[in-house]
Amino acid sequence: MDLRKIKKLIDLLEESNLAELEIKEGEEVVRLSRVPKGGITVAAAPTAMPVAAPAPAAPVAAAPAAEAAPAADALPAGHVIKAPMVGTFYASSTPGAPPFVKVGQQVKQGETLGIIEAMKMFNQIEAEVGGTVQAILVENGQPVEFDQPMFVIA
Repeated sequence: MDLRKIKKLIDLLEESNLAELEIKEGEEVVRLSRVPKGGITVAAAPTAMPVAAPAPAAPVAAAPAAEAAPAADALPAGHVIKAPMVGTFYASSTPGAPPFVKVGQQVKQGETLGIIEAMKMFNQIEAEVGGTVQAILVENGQPVEFDQPMFVIA
């Protein structure tokens, strides 16, 4: 298999949410896999589980909760529009085009704010309310999770 093809496969794996990719071309097989960012932490916790797991687990669980609360409070006042699905967020219709909306821009209900690509389908994210865009909480090309805050409109 050509080295350029393998490089493109590596780039594809890095840009996606895939953990593993296997391609068969004739008799040649290329298999790429990566360890998720949280995988190392999860693997370390079960090893210490018999004796030390209860004590470290409580502080570790409390730390993300403590960080999440200020993040939620940090959102500007207004209507929060959340991701309706898992996918990749795009701020414009094509790579060179200007973004659909910018912070401070007035939008009407039903106006397109961005696009989420999921399984090769492009789904428009529309404003649920009219108003001014107070915050854009996701970046172009960023993977988004279901119910993740994306925009704040007031």
